[in-house]
Amino acid sequence: MYLKDALRANIALIALVSGCCFHPLGAQETLSLSQSIDLAMQNNYALQIAQRTAEIAQNNNEWGTAGRYPNVNLTLGLNNGFNDANNPASFTREITTISTGLAPGIEATWTLYNGNRVNLTKKQLEQLERIGQGNVRLAVENTIRTVILAYYAALIEQERLEIRRQSLVLSRERVNFASVRQEFGRAGTFDVLQNQDAYLNDSTLFLQQGIAYENALRNLTLALGLDDLTKRYQLTDKLDYLATAYNAEALQTAMLAKNQSLQNLYLNRDLTNVNTRIQESARMPSVNLRTGAAYNNSISNGNATLSSRDSLGRPNMLDLDAVRNNSLNFFLNFSVVYNLFDGGVRKRNIENAKTSELIAQLEVENLKRTLNTQLANTIATYNNQKQLLELTNQLVDNAQRNLDIAGERFRGGLISSFDYRTVQLGYINATQGRLNALFNLKNIETELLQLTGGLLK
Repeated sequence: MYLKDALRANIALIALVSGCCFHPLGAQETLSLSQSIDLAMQNNYALQIAQRTAEIAQNNNEWGTAGRYPNVNLTLGLNNGFNDANNPASFTREITTISTGLAPGIEATWTLYNGNRVNLTKKQLEQLERIGQGNVRLAVENTIRTVILAYYAALIEQERLEIRRQSLVLSRERVNFASVRQEFGRAGTFDVLQNQDAYLNDSTLFLQQGIAYENALRNLTLALGLDDLTKRYQLTDKLDYLATAYNAEALQTAMLAKNQSLQNLYLNRDLTNVNTRIQESARMPSVNLRTGAAYNNSISNGNATLSSRDSLGRPNMLDLDAVRNNSLNFFLNFSVVYNLFDGGVRKRNIENAKTSELIAQLEVENLKRTLNTQLANTIATYNNQKQLLELTNQLVDNAQRNLDIAGERFRGGLISSFDYRTVQLGYINATQGRLNALFNLKNIETELLQLTGGLLK
């Protein structure tokens, strides 16, 4: 009686825990893979950073940033001065004045020619904008891949939980069947204990799988960029998968033309070429225009001692009270600057730019070699995994038939509980192997699509 009571208590406890942990109350929001990708696009921080960086590059891509247009400044000066002069040879032997005035003006400077540097700088800005857009596309690809893997990982863990649940139900039925047979004297205590051990072991595995499923859901929530880790979704996509037959030559052609990492390196290589041409433009002269106008309006107060004398022989004095002075100045100046010697700085800059251009080309060739090897390995792994999935599907079908037959024979007393347990474990292993093969195949296909630029249509 003690064993039966303990077993009933364990069954009730496991049912309660599984119901509370793995079946939250209330309606769950449905979530498809496409909806998951949309959510991640809205919330992913890495993608948002790439988008903002691209916006900066787009804002900078203007002719004004490149230096095509003149720089126009409006100036306003408040000029104050004190003058105390003593010159016996001058008509005004001594003069003391205090002046103040406003001097508004406008001035424009314009580089007319600097070795085509303006046009090259504009090309540089355009290339930086393309690189920013390429980084956004790469961030989008990485986000999509992360969501796909997290979504299917949650589906896999959910399916594994269901398999463990089915196994637990079978073990419980077997325990109940053994208990009934014991009451009629057709089974001993040893058989009952063996079935109870199997049930308790399945219960442990079920609870552990429940934890794995919860972790997978939290990882999916993280991939979606959501903060509420307690929210649960009902995943609507299915695990059914039809493997595709890929052509290796077509995949390689697509990879060289569409792989985003390779495209980004192409853009970076072109940028280094523009940088080299910009450094070479420093060898040319620079022609500049400077023009403007300045107006000055000042008032002076003071007094002056003149060289002439009055009838009494005293020097004549002159009061300077609110003497106004106005002037307008306009200028138009050209300048040509050519650097004759700079200690070899220009030469070294050009050499460094050409070396950077060579490094960029080597990086392109290195990535091509790496991608070709990665593509060949991925295709081989995909084809092998596809065959493995077909084999595991057959294994699951056979294991399911064996389990059905073993169940009938066990209930008819034709096989022992040990034999039935062996068949049950074989079914569990076969289904777990199929799920592993299915997830690995989906993972490899996602990698293959990203390699060939197929994640973004």
